[in-house]
This record gives sequence, C-alpha cells and structure tokens, in this order.
Amino acid sequence: MPHPKIRTDFPYETTHEDVRVPLADGTGLYARVWRPVTDEPVPVLLEYLPYRLSDWTAPRDWQRHPWYAGHGYASVRVDVRGHGNSEGLPTDEYSAQELADGVEVVNWLAAQPWSNGRVGMFGISWGGFNSLQIAALAPEPLKAIVTVCSADDRYDNDVHYMGGSVLAVDMHAWAATMLAFVSRPPDPQFVGDAWREMWLTRLEAVDPFIHTWLDHQTRDAYWRHGSVCEDYSAIGAAVLAVGGWHDPYRDTVLRLVEHLPDHQVRGLIGPWSHQYPDRGLPPGPAIGFLQETLRWWDHHLKGIDTGVMAEPKLRSWISDSHPPATVYEEMQGGWVGDPAWPSPNVTPVTYALQGSPLLVDSPQHTGLDAGRFFPFGNDADLPPDQRDEDAKSACFEFEVPAEVRVLGRPRVTLRLRMDVPYGQAVARLCDVAPDGSSTLVTRGVLNLSARHGRDRADAWPPGATEDVTFELNGIGHTFPAGHRIRLAVSSAYWPWIWPQADSAGFTLEPVGSSVELPVREGGPDPSITFEAPEQSEPLGVVYPATLDEQRPERLVVRDVAKGEWRLEVDPRYGGTRVYPDGLEFTEDALETYTIQEGDPLSARTRSDWTIRLHRPELAWDVTVETRSEITCDATDFITANEVVCRDGGEVVFHRTWEKRIRRTAG
Repeated sequence: MPHPKIRTDFPYETTHEDVRVPLADGTGLYARVWRPVTDEPVPVLLEYLPYRLSDWTAPRDWQRHPWYAGHGYASVRVDVRGHGNSEGLPTDEYSAQELADGVEVVNWLAAQPWSNGRVGMFGISWGGFNSLQIAALAPEPLKAIVTVCSADDRYDNDVHYMGGSVLAVDMHAWAATMLAFVSRPPDPQFVGDAWREMWLTRLEAVDPFIHTWLDHQTRDAYWRHGSVCEDYSAIGAAVLAVGGWHDPYRDTVLRLVEHLPDHQVRGLIGPWSHQYPDRGLPPGPAIGFLQETLRWWDHHLKGIDTGVMAEPKLRSWISDSHPPATVYEEMQGGWVGDPAWPSPNVTPVTYALQGSPLLVDSPQHTGLDAGRFFPFGNDADLPPDQRDEDAKSACFEFEVPAEVRVLGRPRVTLRLRMDVPYGQAVARLCDVAPDGSSTLVTRGVLNLSARHGRDRADAWPPGATEDVTFELNGIGHTFPAGHRIRLAVSSAYWPWIWPQADSAGFTLEPVGSSVELPVREGGPDPSITFEAPEQSEPLGVVYPATLDEQRPERLVVRDVAKGEWRLEVDPRYGGTRVYPDGLEFTEDALETYTIQEGDPLSARTRSDWTIRLHRPELAWDVTVETRSEITCDATDFITANEVVCRDGGEVVFHRTWEKRIRRTAG
C-alpha cells in the first residue's frame, strides 16, 4: 500500500506554540496550537486526549494538525486533566470532570483573538468518544465534529462488555494499559522542576480502572453516563461518523446515521482497522481522509458549499471474498452509497437452520483464533483460517448459488435448552471457499443472562427451552457463487469472553433457529471516489533497532499434559523511539491469557508493562513498571495490580491493590 504523500505547499504558512488552557478551578491544561499565519480570525479544531501530546501521540499529531493549519484552521491538541503535562489529578475515562473541562476548552478556544468563534472537534477512539459526548453537552461554539472509531454505547460497544459478557481480552488489557499510562510523569522539558511533585501527587490518586469496570456488570447508570445513544437528540453539532469493518466500534456509525437527521450526519465505513484512514496501515485501501474532513470543516465552519452534504448519508466499502489471513495490505471490493439507514437497498433474508437437536459444549480454549479485539494494522491482528474454531462449534451451512452481498448487522435466533443458570452463546459467520478454507466475516455474543436486556441479569431456568435473538457486528462482505455461508455456534470464546463459572454448554434445537442476513442489491458505485492520502511533514521520530530478539506478536502455547493453553500477545504500540528534542522513550508490554480445556475457573489474564523516559541532557531518567492480573473462582473476580515507579534508579512510588469483586452478570 503506498505511503501518504507528504504535503508542504499549503495555502497558508503555519506556526505553532505550546500554551496552557486555564480552567475555572485554576487547573491548566497543556495544549499545542498550530495556526495559519494570517491577521484574520479562523475556525478552530480541537483534539482532546489523555495520551501525551509531547511524546506518545506527537508523531500522529504532526501528520494532521499542521495540515489543517496550512488550510486555514487553528488546530489544537490538548492533554486531559492529570495526563501528560496538564495539571490536576486523573479521573476515570469520560468522567463528568473530563467532559466539563472539554466544554470549558471549547469555550476558551472560541474566545481567543485568533478564533472566529466557530469550533470543531475530532478524534479517533478516546478522542472520538469525547467529541461525541461533548457534542451531546452542546456548547454553543461547537458546530461540527469528526468522530472516528468511537462508540455511542459505553457498555455494549466499548472495551468492557460484549453482548452483556465480560470482555476478558480488552477490558483487562486496556485497564492495564491505562494503569501504565496514567502512571507516567510530566516532562521537565515542558513543566520545569515541578514535574516530580506533580508526578507523586498524581500517583497518589491512581486507582486501577478495572475495579470500577468490574463493579458494574450490567448496563446501569455508570455506563449510561457518556453513552450518547441515551438521547441522540442532545447532540448539537453536525457529525461525520467514521469507522472500519476491522474496528470493533463500527456499529456506532450505523446507529448514528439511523438516529440523527439527514441535515446533521454523514457516515463513512471503510475496510480499515483501528486507525485514521489516511495512515496507510493494513488493511487498505487508504483514502485522502484529511481532504475529506476538510470538505466537512469548510462546509460547517466556513460556510463553503463543498458538496459534502450532497453525498449519500452512508458510504460503505463492501469487500470481495478473500482467503483467510492475519493481515491484508489492501482489500478488494468497492464503495456503495445509501440515502438512508436502514437502507431501502437492503433486504433481510432468513436462512433456517436444519437438523436434530445437538449439544454445544465447546472446549474452554475455543476462541484462540479470534484475532485481536483492536486491530491496529499489525501482521498478526486478524483471525486466521477458522477451520479449527469451526471444529469446536456447531456449524450450519448454506450454499451460495448466486452472489450474496451483505451490508449491515446479521441477526441470529437460537432455540436453546440449558441445564445450568448461566452461559453464553457465540455466533460466527464465515465464508467457506471450495477448498474448505474458512474466513471469519463477523461475529456476535450473548450472555444468556442478558437475553431480556443488558440492564439486568436473569438466570436461565434449568431445563427450560427459550428462543434468544442477538445481532452480530456489522459488515460489508460479498459471498461469491460456489462458496458456502457457515454459521458456527459455540458456548465459549476465550480470551475475548470471560467464561461463566458453571459452563456446561447448551442444547441447540435447529428447528426454530435461523440466521438473518442484510442482503444489499446493486454493485459498487464508481461515482464514489476519494483523493489519494496526504499528510503534513512528519515530526522526524527515529525508531532504532534494539538488541533484544523481537518476540512474536501472537504466540499460542499448549501444555499437553496439563490440558492448558496460553496465548501471549505483544500489542506493539510503539517500542523504542527517539524524538527530535532528545527524548528517548521506550515501552514494552506483554499480555498473557491462560485457560485449561475443561475448567472455566482456570481463566487467567495478565499484563506487564515497562515504560522508560530518558532525557540525557537533563539527567532525567524515569521508569514505570506495572503488573495486572485477573483470576476468578465461582463467586468472585480476583484482581491484583502493582505499580513501581523509579527516578534515576530510586523507587519513589510502590503500591499494590488486591480486590475481590462479586460475579453477578459476569
């Protein structure tokens, strides 16, 4: 896949400076402002994150903020309170404090002499989340947002729960990552000698996120806070919602274009992973995303008719059938446009299951070939051939006599009988080629205690038979003639889904069970095109090779004698890099997931992080080490967390947390 074009010939010369945004309570948030060189006030774009603008996101920031400034916008990157070089204490993700601070930042930016009073927000993942959430608070200057790879539902479309089940793979991994991230110190290059006092004060306030997240196992008030699906009408800004079929949050795009009026929203879903669509990371093709967002900003913040609102309400990529692989440089397929969602071009088609009742009692390690929950464009992100997973599942197949093009969220209805109070059903939709290879198309999960609603946990009456219905994640995919559509149903999916304590599977009755596919008429629309990707000049970070042997991204180990399976994952967030200002930044992380074939109570997750920040010219050398674990018994989750921080070899902070959290819905 070609690299983005580096653009230097902008309509405006640009300048940048670091400032502090003053909040009403006296806290200063650290910000970097890129501006066009002009005497005219201009619109302002805001990206608001906890991820440290002076180092961690700096390479990405330099790809886009100067680009926007060169096109006549003040583009501003702000660190959230208690993170990076901002003052104050850290809070939970998307806390009321974070959102209130964000509203203050929007109003402050609108009041600056170089601002024309009109503000836009953009971001991917966390920044996409809080863009949506701040838009729902409707500060007057905020006129438009671009939200990428974000979620409208914090409970059922985030990193915590899926179908009412605990997301073992990423609830723990992300909580562990944030424990390491929040423990990093401010940088003395930017805050001076106060850095150490700020750091130690910040560390005293740290509490592992996993405690809170596991304390709320159903969709209660905690999760409703910040979930804009509670009231879409509260969103005051125009919304460009962007996602990728290989990102776990893509269903939010479908819901936003469904629930927001035509004059307020446009949706765009490509083949991408959890990345901005211009970065050139697999799977592609990449698009000129900065140019596409410029059309959005020019229309809503400058009043220029760019034609962006004349585009279809939803533009989607539908992939051609492809053999299973863990990475694709570029997908084959094409773009389609739909004037509304649900689309008049999409018709639900039901496929009835056939056969006799059968017991589905999957081995506990079913799911090791699920791939990464958050694909980032790495070599081992996507699911390999599913034949091994299919063998551990109940499979139903349907011939494809003529091409079937799917766009949207498939739905399954399963007639189940279960002899224990708790369990979960996992459904995978696969594309089976004539050679027998099985490519995962999409999947869904239902915690059977959530069958009557995600806000409750209803035990299954032992021995009872019930019909349950749940949706799979949205997808755009073409099943070609001669292939087979395979529905695979399992009772386990480790390590994505934490197993229930008494997991004895269920009996599936095919009669009365079905899968419904959203079948779209019509092929690709050649009128839907995008410019080639371009970015501003890179920051110039160097990524030196290290002497350590590079370990595999994903390694599966089987202990045959113990019947134990271990998955080791290197998340590959960044490794070692050296910044132009002299900062040496090193991070190393390893996630481990362990389970025994027949014992749901053997499930264990562990995450280890080491982060070092070193400025030789300042004799500044700090290290953060964290360890996080979750185990369980029949009644509780058992969490253990540890943070060790060193300044020049001296341990300046060491704390451990151990907590038992009652298993309710989980």
